[in-house]
Amino acid sequence: MAEPTLPTLPGITHRTLRVAGRAMHVAEAGEGPLVLLLHGFPELWYSWRHQLGGLAAAGFRAVAPDMRGYGRTDSPAEADQYTIHHLVGDVVALIGALGERRAVVAGHDWGSQVAWHTALMRPDLVRGVAGMSIPYRPRAGLPPLPAMRRAAGERFYMLHFQEPGVAEAELARDVPAGLHRLLAGTAGGAPPFDPAVPEGGGFLDLFPVPGPLPDWLSERDLAVYAGEFARTGFTGGLNWYRNLHRNWDLTAPLNRARIEPPALFLAGEHDFVVRGLDHSRLTDDLRLWAPGLREARILPGCGHWTQQEQPAEVTAALVEFASALD
Repeated sequence: MAEPTLPTLPGITHRTLRVAGRAMHVAEAGEGPLVLLLHGFPELWYSWRHQLGGLAAAGFRAVAPDMRGYGRTDSPAEADQYTIHHLVGDVVALIGALGERRAVVAGHDWGSQVAWHTALMRPDLVRGVAGMSIPYRPRAGLPPLPAMRRAAGERFYMLHFQEPGVAEAELARDVPAGLHRLLAGTAGGAPPFDPAVPEGGGFLDLFPVPGPLPDWLSERDLAVYAGEFARTGFTGGLNWYRNLHRNWDLTAPLNRARIEPPALFLAGEHDFVVRGLDHSRLTDDLRLWAPGLREARILPGCGHWTQQEQPAEVTAALVEFASALD
């Protein structure tokens, strides 16, 4: 399938760089200290469309890549090419390919995991780290897949993602409808969902059939995502989940290590990732492993898609955080 035309957004340019020996597409805006914006699943550079312009206007160079396996960035065929070491390596190489020595690294969802681990593994390159939706958690004593089975049962959705070909086939049947269902079903105001895939069902059955698009997601926005995923499929993004056990093995040398750069955490009040956590203790818990934490902020009324649901609040928080560094 031919590549869809990239959306035209004021002040945002696009190019493809050679990063760690592979092609990486980036969207960028502005001049000044570098801020990298790392997306999660199933997203693209486009999920940072609001922050690119906002950070540029505040005097920063904002760059949002399509991460490995997504959009117009290379997608290795082998699942073992998506470990946390590969993903952090991409960020490290991207900083160099952009001609920079250091960056503020911000991420959402899986991108948050990559941002935290970039700060953990290469603090010399990270002026500050901002994680959204997923707080940093130290390496657990039990491998993640057995831990998930014990805590949530065999049909937990991340376990469902482990079987190659299954989830991607479901998501590819009707890409716009599937993305609409997933994005709306995990947004602010959506009812809580059971993360166990029903017997004989699929991942999308976790979420009710949605009504109209939420007000933060336009038909044009949905078309941008659907056009890219219809062309590329979902295997690249799902392969990140298929390295959970490898990542646990690979991060053994970092056991009980702390994140030293200054840090920020943002999450939605209704985000399923933090809904069950004690928000009053979140700052103290995070600061055990990120002693430079400046703030852990819960955004009222917001769901999982933090920087898209509340773009002005997220942009302002990133500008304030990045401006106070050094």
